[in-house]
Amino acid sequence: MRNFCYQNILDAIGRTPIVKLNNISKDLKADIYAKLEFMNPGGSIKDRIAKYMIEKAEREGKIKPGDTIIENSSGNTALGLAIVCRQKGYNLKIVIRNTTSKEKIKMLEILGVDVIKVDANLPPEDPNSYNNYTLNYAKSNPSVYYIDQHNNLDNNEAHYMTTGPEIWEQMNGKIDYLIGAFGTGGTISGTGRFLKEKNPEVKVIGVDPVGSVFYEYFKNKKLIKPSRYLIEGMGDEFLIKTAQFEYLDDMYQVDDRKAIGWTKKLAYEEGIIAGGSSGANIWAAVKLAKEIDKPANIVTVICDSGYKYFSTIYNDDWLAEHNLI
Repeated sequence: MRNFCYQNILDAIGRTPIVKLNNISKDLKADIYAKLEFMNPGGSIKDRIAKYMIEKAEREGKIKPGDTIIENSSGNTALGLAIVCRQKGYNLKIVIRNTTSKEKIKMLEILGVDVIKVDANLPPEDPNSYNNYTLNYAKSNPSVYYIDQHNNLDNNEAHYMTTGPEIWEQMNGKIDYLIGAFGTGGTISGTGRFLKEKNPEVKVIGVDPVGSVFYEYFKNKKLIKPSRYLIEGMGDEFLIKTAQFEYLDDMYQVDDRKAIGWTKKLAYEEGIIAGGSSGANIWAAVKLAKEIDKPANIVTVICDSGYKYFSTIYNDDWLAEHNLI
């Protein structure tokens, strides 16, 4: 879908290819397809929402070039925002957990972002925790615009307007299942909403890490106490507005070991070096294919590039430190 000469880097966001995962699908009755979102300029699907949310805020008169934007991010939304802000002339502050990969933090610094690191071990209710620090900073500095990807439904709308239509067109409408990581929920909720409007028979399945609150809430309407997990870009410690469960038919739960193992399997078998959330997606897609045990088209997402994780999930010392070898 990329056969144009673009006028700037922002025009290159989206229109990513879908590929069939032939080796991973070879012993399954269903076919598994993956949308390669690491081919966005910032290396992840979050470029889509960064561009969409900023441009919509501009149209609504909420921000103008020269203003300061703040967001809390595990790194991918931050990188997308950094690219958009560099192009459009905004200042950017990013609140990030101190466990975020070194590669992501370095890229943000190269792009001139004011990176604020917070302790990942702080409980959610602590005023200096990941979510609360950003919210409190925005309240204390009303001139700063808080993107708030976790509660801003423009996140979901970005995928309803772009990711969903692209998948439908690329698959010629022949899609039976959409399955993918549930972080903010924007990708799966927004894309799932579009696909279900085109064909109500499409089933949408989220994937949540062990330790996040979403799985238990979706299954049993219970809020658990969150616990630490290592895969970046998935799950949350709170219920958030962008987690639109009404567009989901089911949810799977994955642990760090499975997610990382399947990330490496994706590299070995398909030549795709991706992040841990993509490994979770592939594990879930294979699990689904085995459960249905019939011909079907399953579409998932390669959320981001693995080049951002050479110091973590692709590093044996890091894996040993976290008892994952």
